[in-house]
Amino acid sequence: MRDFFTLARWMPGLVALLGYQRAWLLPDLRAGLSVAAVALPVAIAYAELAGVGAVVGLYSCILPMIAYALFGSSRQLIVGPDAATCAVIAAVVTPLAAGDAGRHWQLVMTMTAMTGVWCLIASRFKLGVLADFLSRPILMGLLNGVAITIMVGQLSSIFGFTFDQSELIERIAAAPSYLALIHWPTLGISLLTLVVMLACRRYRPQWPSSLLGLAVTAALLWLLGPERIGVAVVGTLSGGIPRLQLPEFPPGLMRELVLPALNLAMVSFVSMMLTARSFAARNGYDIDADNEFRALGVANLASAVSQGFAISGADSRTAVNDANGGKSQLVSIVAALIIALVTFFLTSPLQYIPTAALGVVLVMASLSLTDFRGLWALRHSDRSAFWLAWITFVSVLFMGVIPGITLAVLLGLFQFLRNVMRPTDQLLGMSEEGVVHTLGQNEAIRAVTGVLIYRFNSPLTYFNAAYFKRRVLQLLTTGEGHPPKCLIIDAVSCFTHQDISVMSMVGELHKELKRRGIHMVMAGRRSQMTHWLHQAGIRVGEEGILVYPDLYQALRMTRRYREPDEPEPAVSPEAAAGPATARAPSPVDS
Repeated sequence: MRDFFTLARWMPGLVALLGYQRAWLLPDLRAGLSVAAVALPVAIAYAELAGVGAVVGLYSCILPMIAYALFGSSRQLIVGPDAATCAVIAAVVTPLAAGDAGRHWQLVMTMTAMTGVWCLIASRFKLGVLADFLSRPILMGLLNGVAITIMVGQLSSIFGFTFDQSELIERIAAAPSYLALIHWPTLGISLLTLVVMLACRRYRPQWPSSLLGLAVTAALLWLLGPERIGVAVVGTLSGGIPRLQLPEFPPGLMRELVLPALNLAMVSFVSMMLTARSFAARNGYDIDADNEFRALGVANLASAVSQGFAISGADSRTAVNDANGGKSQLVSIVAALIIALVTFFLTSPLQYIPTAALGVVLVMASLSLTDFRGLWALRHSDRSAFWLAWITFVSVLFMGVIPGITLAVLLGLFQFLRNVMRPTDQLLGMSEEGVVHTLGQNEAIRAVTGVLIYRFNSPLTYFNAAYFKRRVLQLLTTGEGHPPKCLIIDAVSCFTHQDISVMSMVGELHKELKRRGIHMVMAGRRSQMTHWLHQAGIRVGEEGILVYPDLYQALRMTRRYREPDEPEPAVSPEAAAGPATARAPSPVDS
């Protein structure tokens, strides 16, 4: 039994497959075939984007998909090449390779392996919470910037010329000068691919439009001969079973790749978790973020040793899986086996695929990453999120993909620190029925005369303790009417752990309040607060800080500071039984 639980913790996908139901087989086979039909052309296109041979994109599907099927916990998620990850790899590796194709491929594998190692380290230290680190607006700005970068970069493949510039803004500025260099047969192939894909999506949306577009143009070039019309094609693929090898880790290059690999692991994981969680919620189950980090790491290591590049969760292929009724991780295995069959034995027809058609596929795939309407809509719902998203978007365009991702991570960190260091706070009052609510939301809620009830909506720690003290003293001096005689602090919301700096601040605040003739009361966490205050050398009781089980008990015991005609606070049956069992209101009926 212990071995089973260990297996379930490390390989939840395998455990799910051991309990496979026969009724799932037909839907899984149908979904696996559909996923493979979509993944094949996309993998070849993304290999071109990453700067490696087309067969490398196929290698990046086979072992990683099988590895995730065994180690992952999502029944719908399909992993594989992704536009954002390939754009990051190309941005990092291309300058380091200096035009050497063999060195470029080796660096891609090394960076992929390092990304996998970072994911395993994160899983070991249970950093799955990083799935929530990059906020959705920041990720929206990042993906929109990456999409624009990819689309502009593919213009050279679509129109048949070569960019002399390496940066996005310079390419856009020089675009008019390239109009005279358009290769018209290449542009014709691009338009034919686009027409086939759009027609397929319009009249046969269940068909794989990318695969059909590549098949039509490849067949046309096979008939005409690509050398006769001068259209670039993928060319002969080596195919066959990849030779498993360990990536090289030269110290100098590791220093260059370690931080980009960390950024890539972060972005890949956050993007993957957004997809995995949305489809898990749709199908009524939960997934473990720490386990998903491990599964992503194993899949990337599997890709590296099979000569592939970094992968992530593929939202389009996951959607195809779900739309075709996929029930289990067997879909990934079926799709991987079909791709392996093509890679090992049927690569000959792939040599006629035009690179212009691959450029169109990449542009169409990148369009799915864009959501400018959603970015613009943020200005109404959340102004700070709106500016965060657009700053990230503009940074990716002007600074590049890697600096843009680094800035996105820093923005996420700064956003978190700002929310913790300067959180929202509220003053609380009572209704006529004696129920505690937040002031300002309802005219029937009145402040308790002589008593200030304060809630700080963040855990108190050393970097926001001084702000907490300033806010309390500010509210005590700016209140309307007579100054309060008693301060009640909701300890449930802010005193979540012991901190020496916080307790030192509490002692200083108590002395200042005592000098002003104001009694200090803590409501909630009575046992913990009493213990922490004693350890800090702060007196508890009538001569020090009063501590009560909850806000209602604190208000009942401080009635001498209130007007006699004010309502009594509501008392739950638990509170009526005695202070030791009083109910701690959650987060106080606000």
